[in-house]
Amino acid sequence: MSPLFDEARAFIETCYRELGKSEEEIQHRICEIRRQIARDGTYEHTFEELEHGARMAWRNSNRCIGRLFWQTLHVIDRRHLNGTHAMFEAICEHVDFAQNDGKIRPTITVFAPASPEREVRIWNHQIIRYAGYETAEGIVGDPASAAFTRVCQQLGWRGAETSWDMLPVVIADGGEVAWFDLPPSLVLEVPIEHPEHPSIADLGLRWYAVPILSDMALIIGGIRYTAAPFNGWYMVTEIGARNLADPFRYNMLPAVANALGLDRSSDATLWRDRALVELNAAVLHSYRKRNVTIVDHHTATRQFAYFEQLERDANRRVTGDWTWLIPPLSPAATHIFHSGYDDDFVLPNFVRQPPLYQTEPFRADPAMFR
Repeated sequence: MSPLFDEARAFIETCYRELGKSEEEIQHRICEIRRQIARDGTYEHTFEELEHGARMAWRNSNRCIGRLFWQTLHVIDRRHLNGTHAMFEAICEHVDFAQNDGKIRPTITVFAPASPEREVRIWNHQIIRYAGYETAEGIVGDPASAAFTRVCQQLGWRGAETSWDMLPVVIADGGEVAWFDLPPSLVLEVPIEHPEHPSIADLGLRWYAVPILSDMALIIGGIRYTAAPFNGWYMVTEIGARNLADPFRYNMLPAVANALGLDRSSDATLWRDRALVELNAAVLHSYRKRNVTIVDHHTATRQFAYFEQLERDANRRVTGDWTWLIPPLSPAATHIFHSGYDDDFVLPNFVRQPPLYQTEPFRADPAMFR
C-alpha cells in the first residue's frame, strides 16, 4: 500500500505480540491503520503503542549500555500540546519528574509527530547543559556547547559567562521559535568532592543530575516524533572520564593531578591514569553522598550482560555499537571489550537530526527566528 503502511504493519505485529495480544487483535488494528492512512495519509498511535514503541526504541539503541531497564521507561504523552510556552512547561515537568529528588526515573516526553504542515523541535542537544563562551583566552565553560551558545546569544540570550551557566531551552513549533531559561531551583546539580582528597573540592567542579537528550527523533512504525526528550541516569565515566576529562571538553585532568600532587614531568608517571581514576572516584562519591542515582561502569557492564541474556531468552538479537558500549575507563576489565556486536539499525529507534540552527535560513538571518 505504502512505505508508511509497511512500517506500521511491521511495528504493530511485533509490538502487539510482545504485549500478548491475539492475532485477531493484530489484524483488526492493522485494518484500522490501513483505513486511516488511506483517508489521511498518516495514522495515530494509541498510548499503549506509543509507550511500548518508545520502550522498544530504548531497547534497540545500539550505543546505550543501560538497556536492561527499557521496560521501566516512563512515557509522558504530550502530543496534544501547541506552542513553545506549553512545550517548555512540559519540559520543566519532565525535569522535575525525572530528577525525583535524586532518585532518577527513566523518562521520555513525546510531543506532536512531524507532518507536512508542522514540525516541532528542541534545538538543544541536552535539556540541561552548560554554556561555552568563546574568549581570547579560550573557551570558558563547556567547549562542546560553544556553537550552540553562540546561537543562543544571536537569539538574544545572555549568560553570566561563568564555567557553569545553564543554557536556555530553545524550542521551535512550526514557524515559532523561542528560548526559555530553566528555573535555577529546578535543576539539581552535584558539587564534586573526593572522600580522601579535600583539594579536589577546591577545583569547584560540578555536574547536573540527569542527562536529558533532546535533539534526536523517535521513529515508531513509520511515524517520526521530532521532539521526544528522554533520559536515563549517568554512568560515572560519562562525567568523570569524558565530560570533565576530555581535552576537548573541560580538560580537568591536569588540574586534578596538581591537586593530588602527582608528578606530571613525564607521561611515564601515568599521572593521567591516576588522575582519571581519582576523578571518577570523586564523581561517584559526590553523587552517592547526595543520593543521586549513578552507576559505576563495572556494575553497568554486568547489567548489560544480564540484558543480553534476557534478550537471548526472548529470541531477540542484541545489536550494539562496540565503540560506545565499552566504558572509557578500564574497558578491558569488562566482558564487552572481549565481545562483538552487529551495529545493525533496528526499528523502533532514535535517530540523530541535523540542528536547525545550522540551516541556511538561520545563518542568513538569525533575527527571523526570534
